[in-house]
Amino acid sequence: MPQFPRTEAEVVALVEQMIAGYTAHPGDFPSIDPLVQLVALQTALNEYQTDKNTQEDTHAQAKLATVTKDTKLDGLVETMKNDLKLSEVDTVDDPEKLAQIGWGPKSAPQPIESPGQPENFRPTVEGSGDIWLAWSKPASGGQVRNYILQKRQQPAGGGEFGAWEVVGSALDTEIHLTEQSRGLQLEYRVIAANIAGESMPSNTAAVVL
Repeated sequence: MPQFPRTEAEVVALVEQMIAGYTAHPGDFPSIDPLVQLVALQTALNEYQTDKNTQEDTHAQAKLATVTKDTKLDGLVETMKNDLKLSEVDTVDDPEKLAQIGWGPKSAPQPIESPGQPENFRPTVEGSGDIWLAWSKPASGGQVRNYILQKRQQPAGGGEFGAWEVVGSALDTEIHLTEQSRGLQLEYRVIAANIAGESMPSNTAAVVL
């Protein structure tokens, strides 16, 4: 994606390319009227260059000239940005034409990646129906928005574990769960999530409260 120049020399180089490109290829940029936008662009450049020369030639008035010059530079930048926006609309079907005025097409937005797998999931403290769980952030993947805690339990008589159910959500890498089933074999795990999706579940932690 093109970046608008930061230095005066780069601004001048770009505006000169814009003026040359608009002049040489008027049919590609119909929104840039030679008698309106192009004249305004050239006038802004001329005014800036005049005041820049005044700054360089008149040392005694350097401070005042700098303020005036910067004001003109701000006006030039505003005019350039407006014209570039119009030109991006003109060339929406063929953005490579923007190279004719020293600009370029915007880069496509980068897709958001879902988080990686949380690591080192473990109970830190166990109490009477209470449990404190902690884990480490994913080592890879996209930025985590929140964590989802899940639990499943084995029936009192043994057998297969039940389905996973959500028991909490956390923004940090720890959580305190209360009123958990007592005397049963429980398993916990955590999943990281963001707007792109959910991670693979962490390792499980087996607990009997």
